[in-house]
Amino acid sequence: MSLTWDQLRDLKCGELEGAADSWGKASNRADAGRDRIENQLLNGLRTTQHGEAATAAVGRLRRMSRNLGYVYTECGLLRTTLNSMAHELRLQQRDLNHALEDAEALGLDVHADGSVTYPAAGKALLDDAPLPGGTVTAGPAAPGIRAPSGLVGPNPMAAEAQGIADRVAKAVRTAAEIDWRYARILRELRAGEGVGVPDSAWQDAAGDAAAVRGAARGYLKDEIPRDASPAERRAWWAALTDERREEYLAVYPNLIGNLDGIPSLVRDAANRDNLQLLMGELEGRDDTRSRTQLAALHEIDRQLQAGSKPPMYLLGISDEGNGRAIVAFGNPDTARNVAAYVPGLGTALDGDFAKNDLKRARDTAIGAQSHDPSSAAIVWLGYDAPQTPIDDPLGAFAVAGDERAERGGVAYRSFMDGIKSTNEHEDSHLTAIGHSYGSRTVGAATQRGGGIPGVDDIVLVGSPGVGVDHAEDLGVGKDHVFVGAAENDPVTKLPSKKQSVAGVMGLLSGGPAMSYLAGDAVDPGDDELWFGRDPASEAFGARRFPVGEGSSLLSGKPISLDAHSQYFDPQRDHLSSNSIALIVAGKSQMLKAEEYR
Repeated sequence: MSLTWDQLRDLKCGELEGAADSWGKASNRADAGRDRIENQLLNGLRTTQHGEAATAAVGRLRRMSRNLGYVYTECGLLRTTLNSMAHELRLQQRDLNHALEDAEALGLDVHADGSVTYPAAGKALLDDAPLPGGTVTAGPAAPGIRAPSGLVGPNPMAAEAQGIADRVAKAVRTAAEIDWRYARILRELRAGEGVGVPDSAWQDAAGDAAAVRGAARGYLKDEIPRDASPAERRAWWAALTDERREEYLAVYPNLIGNLDGIPSLVRDAANRDNLQLLMGELEGRDDTRSRTQLAALHEIDRQLQAGSKPPMYLLGISDEGNGRAIVAFGNPDTARNVAAYVPGLGTALDGDFAKNDLKRARDTAIGAQSHDPSSAAIVWLGYDAPQTPIDDPLGAFAVAGDERAERGGVAYRSFMDGIKSTNEHEDSHLTAIGHSYGSRTVGAATQRGGGIPGVDDIVLVGSPGVGVDHAEDLGVGKDHVFVGAAENDPVTKLPSKKQSVAGVMGLLSGGPAMSYLAGDAVDPGDDELWFGRDPASEAFGARRFPVGEGSSLLSGKPISLDAHSQYFDPQRDHLSSNSIALIVAGKSQMLKAEEYR
């Protein structure tokens, strides 16, 4: 049955919005149930009950929580679909009503089929008799506006009538297209039979979310201030109604969860939901990259479900590029001291990142909290780090270049601006930490206008250079730049580009280890590294703190790079990890000094 203009005129969009509200209430109830399970029941079981029965109960509660998460997502999508449909139909209803009002003012009759009758009007050129009226329909070939012949002039009302007919037809046609498009989406928003939520259901949910996002673009997405500053985004979110926030979280968790300036608790909630959708999406793919990222997401999800001290907050997650993940230990909005660590060469959203890089952030948070409980630490994988294998440091950084660091620096600067904007403390203390190539990324971020917003201290560990030759060029004052460089870390002794010819000759004659040794032998007093002056040198001017020597480069086969990866580990290098913790906690005055190279 075709839609008619009188049906569009009489459409009660409020009824659609009422149905949307009902689905929204169902979504909120599911979310409240999930929250009670996660924050009350599971926490109570973990701390008070042990044994097989308790383990089984925890497993069932986790499944129930996951099921409620699915209900929350699907009901939220239904709410937004109906609200978006009502929004679009109301626009067409408005256009139709304006056309009908104009027709009445002009004395035109609009018929049920959309044709418009106009009265006699104007005067004939010979006898001044009124020109006859007529009826027009939508379309370019309506008879009422055909060119006159001979000495017969046009009826001036014919063009008015034609305009009304075209406007009515356009409103009805567009409304019918809206109805068809949303009906298709609503037919797909159906849960499978049974009370369980298998992985395939999350695959369907990912497809449902994509469909609703496409449909709700004009209703929701276009209002997201993606080009605004983090402070402006925070103000935008604060000004939204609770209902509108709920819709954004249900439909666009991928955008809200990764938007700098949105409060951390909100980002965490959005990203936990987006994590499930993203895993569902990747489950349907069979390429190596998707399988690698899916394994990492499952590990992150496992850690989130298990809980941790300090508590985990998922501040970003995406399958963009080599993968994105931003994980905090401790709430970065309520902690006074907040550090964000940028990993380096070879880092991607994979199993190694999900286990080892997250552990580095957690170890840093625990260490900092031992000096000041109001501390949090973040691992920030918000860029595509170079993927060249680290077992050949010289070749790896030669291939890496500066481009990825420059792009990553822009993103990291925005993230830290967001942390500054949402932190509740007027005297917050922020620390930027760069490891390996990540230190080059931090260096790039400092060279943008005004440096890194809010950052008081910078820590560089395992650094091949940061792109500047002096600590004072990093924008926080040289006394607030700290460097850890293990004696046996080959990355901190990479030859400069001038020395690299000798390194290449060494590579040809003896492999990566000989490349490193040959390059260093050209000028052992040279303090230039691949990306600029050695941050551990006196000429650079930073404060060098003591770290463990680490295993010798030649202590294993293949060559050992353990010294490059142990800076954050309190078991393997307590000197370094405690020094980093002191800086993060704002107690750098307690640091011991290490001699410059």
